[in-house]
Amino acid sequence: MVSSKNRALSSVLLCFQILGFIVVQIWSPSSQVLAQSSANFACDVAKNPEVAKYAFCDPKLDVKTRVNDLVKRLTLQEKIANLVNNAGGASRLGVPKYEWWSEALHGVSYVGPGTHFSSLVPGATSFPQVICTAASFNSSLFEAIGKVVSNEARAMYNVGLAGLTYWSPNINIYRDPRWGRGHETPGEDPLLTSKYGASYVKGLQERDDGDKDRLKVGACCKHYTAYDVDNWKGIDRYHFNAVVTKQDMDDTYQPPFKSCVIDGNVASVMCSYNQVNGKPTCGDPDLLAGVIRGEWKLNGYISSDCDSLDVMFNSQHYTKTPQETAAIAIKAGLDLNCGDFLAKHTEDAVKEGLVKEADLDNAVTNNFATLVRLGFFDGDPSKQLYGQLGPKDVCTTANQELAREAARQGTVLLKNSPGSLPLSIKTIKSLAVIGPNANVTKTMIANYEGIPCKYTTPLQGLTALVPTSYAPGCANVACATAQVDAATKIASTADATVLIVGDDQSIETESRDRIDITLPGQQTLLIQQVAKASKGPVILVIMSGGGMDVQFAKDDPKITSIMWVGFPGEAGGAAIADVIFGFFNPSGRLPMTWYPQSYVNKVNMTNMNMRPDPATGYPGRTYRFYTGPTIYTFGDGLSYSEFSHHLVKAPKLVAVPLAEGHACKSSRCKSIDALEESCNNVVFDIELRVKNAGQMSGSHTVFLFSSPPAVHNAPQKHLLGFEKVHLTPQAQGVVKFNVDVCKHLSMVDEAGNRKVALGMHVLHIGNLKSSLTIRI
Repeated sequence: MVSSKNRALSSVLLCFQILGFIVVQIWSPSSQVLAQSSANFACDVAKNPEVAKYAFCDPKLDVKTRVNDLVKRLTLQEKIANLVNNAGGASRLGVPKYEWWSEALHGVSYVGPGTHFSSLVPGATSFPQVICTAASFNSSLFEAIGKVVSNEARAMYNVGLAGLTYWSPNINIYRDPRWGRGHETPGEDPLLTSKYGASYVKGLQERDDGDKDRLKVGACCKHYTAYDVDNWKGIDRYHFNAVVTKQDMDDTYQPPFKSCVIDGNVASVMCSYNQVNGKPTCGDPDLLAGVIRGEWKLNGYISSDCDSLDVMFNSQHYTKTPQETAAIAIKAGLDLNCGDFLAKHTEDAVKEGLVKEADLDNAVTNNFATLVRLGFFDGDPSKQLYGQLGPKDVCTTANQELAREAARQGTVLLKNSPGSLPLSIKTIKSLAVIGPNANVTKTMIANYEGIPCKYTTPLQGLTALVPTSYAPGCANVACATAQVDAATKIASTADATVLIVGDDQSIETESRDRIDITLPGQQTLLIQQVAKASKGPVILVIMSGGGMDVQFAKDDPKITSIMWVGFPGEAGGAAIADVIFGFFNPSGRLPMTWYPQSYVNKVNMTNMNMRPDPATGYPGRTYRFYTGPTIYTFGDGLSYSEFSHHLVKAPKLVAVPLAEGHACKSSRCKSIDALEESCNNVVFDIELRVKNAGQMSGSHTVFLFSSPPAVHNAPQKHLLGFEKVHLTPQAQGVVKFNVDVCKHLSMVDEAGNRKVALGMHVLHIGNLKSSLTIRI
């Protein structure tokens, strides 16, 4: 998204004491200008009794009948006016203008013109950035956050401060550690990303009355597809052509979008700026009409990324005229243009015979159907479900506590020497807090953010528990000159030292990819000198979106603990303090691999291939295919408790029945088609008994991985499922996985066909392994 145009919000800081924390509340000084009094909606019978006669205003009719009635009443110009995000409506029919562009990546955002904050609603709950929440591996949490965000969105809509359509979540695969937007995503794994996307969408969209035809708010899964280069060494997203194999497309880049549409029933998919194999995604009929609407049966609309049609014409020079661009996009299946390109060029495209008015009818039908499902044409929202939500329902105590809980669950403990964490508030009489991210606010909420209800910085969270001394050590994360003396001085006398380092949006964000994946500037020097001087344990807290090469810290015995907290949201400081002092037992796991700097020195970021190439020395990408050294890998994470695993049930042999006369019965096959009719419902259960052998209650994530036979360039390991169990000390629990052989154990072959490899699969269940042979 082109977000910078709409983000010039200044703020006033007001400080006050709440529950022992110094918190910072942010208010918009332009509140009186932005404040409105009522929701925007069509079919307002009170203002215009005439609209009652229109079928599209009758809530008792089905969606299709209502939309068809509306579309047939529209002029060509009115149709075109409703193909853009700042939709013109049809005032003569009682249909007001509507702004489609709002954002809710991890809370209601002020990015996009559809949402505003005011004195009426000065802030909204700001949850951790997605990469941090994903580290919880907790699908119920993903959905719970979505539900809170949609409550606050509806509350703001009811007082005229927000729309009903939100262009979130971002479900691109975090393929390369340099990508500036990786922190907006759930990480590098297709299954985790799929589960996050579908769960968050359900939280946003599903209504409490269970009406599957209606929407609470409309979500949007983006950016479709193979999009993960923003601006690397002069190569930007507007000009980048992602060259992707059919195999990588179908087993890595597409699964999250497929799940979002099929499992999440998402209301929208947004096509991306880049080209894929020479075609702009927003102009590719195979990707849009063919796959999203044809194969996956999207019930909703397809939007462009902002100004991507202009990019297609003016940057990529894909067509000779803007009218051709407009026609290609609409005929490919695009319904809505973020920007004004279609508003300016579609009428001429129709007049030139490049696109038919019937094609426009299809597009506006999909757009208006979404608004009908949202209740936009049902009259006064205050008389509908969610109509009583208002400012009192935004920034509630429960919502803010969920933000704190999400940050705690997303915290990943990567190193913990005996006797280090957790610290005790009884024995720590002085704590040194050091680092450029120790007292930050906005850094914690990253991008696509709103105005948070309040902030608790790490320094504030720690100071609320024990006496602290603070030295930033660096003026900012760029850390051109480390201020070592002041930092080492307080560390040398403190009972323990907490170093909070990392980066912020000046290093990694939209339109800004990284070159290096080491800690910026002289942060490494600062850490090493402080660790050397410290009297007590040294806890290194890394606040970043992507992984860092911190091998030096991993190897340094003076650095006793390492924690990664992502960008932990408005309550990040309180969550960090909760974990460090043992009020919360960490259970987060890394959702992405951390590579050494040598990886980025030799791997071109624009190489989209997931699989390694021994001939060139290309090591591949992500834990599924990468063959080189790592700092930490996907799924790493420690607890303050020890959890033991005992395998209760797992099969050793599974037979897949084949039809009589099947070719594989008379010849040796290395795999069978996963779509075989006889492959349906070949299932088995795995049971694992988990015991908390420690002294603290805590949650534990159990992963189920498979290492398939080495056929079809199969992944060396891939995630089949994950379950989270909470156990008190010495308690036991049972975790069950139901495995569908042809769904979960299948892979995509070189031609993009889904296959089940015959032979031995190694199942990784927790920290145990079990072999399974699949035969016919």
